[in-house]
Amino acid sequence: MTPANQLTSTSNKSIRLHLGGHDVKEGWTLLNAQPRPGVDVVGLVTDLSMFANGSVSEVYASHVYEHLGFRQELSMALNEVARVLKPGGTLSIAVPDLEILMKIFIDPQLPPDQRQYVQMMICGGQLDEYDFHKCGFTFDLLGARLHSHGFCNIHRVESFGLFEDTSKKMFGGVCISLNMQCNKSSAPA
Repeated sequence: MTPANQLTSTSNKSIRLHLGGHDVKEGWTLLNAQPRPGVDVVGLVTDLSMFANGSVSEVYASHVYEHLGFRQELSMALNEVARVLKPGGTLSIAVPDLEILMKIFIDPQLPPDQRQYVQMMICGGQLDEYDFHKCGFTFDLLGARLHSHGFCNIHRVESFGLFEDTSKKMFGGVCISLNMQCNKSSAPA
């Protein structure tokens, strides 16, 4: 594991930052709240102080932001991403699609065991202290949040093609992940 202070002091090259993931992929720096094999930095997405301003060209966060409180933690995390991204840098973000999940959940034909599974996708698996969902998102809700933190070109994507993770999660033939991309505005805030 690389010491966090070396990520900015010894590297002049742009960083591609994978927040909260498990999959190791060449060219990506992996940050996770839990020490796991392949994790480069153990830390929280609300504090990216180990990365210099504008030192990151791309951030990938799949099924991370729903674990944050919507009043403070989410804003802190989006502020940090906006700070570390270079102007024009890309944020790829995936979260459970609350609109899709609620439509599935209220289907009267859905068997109880599957309804319980959908509830877990809405509330988190609750397997450890980090596996609780504190907020939910639709395209409009997340888009407004991203815009308010200085992101532009906000759009939905079917797939990122980067990692094999929950951004591709299907239920009943429907993707339950809201996958979005945007860029840090080049204009001064």
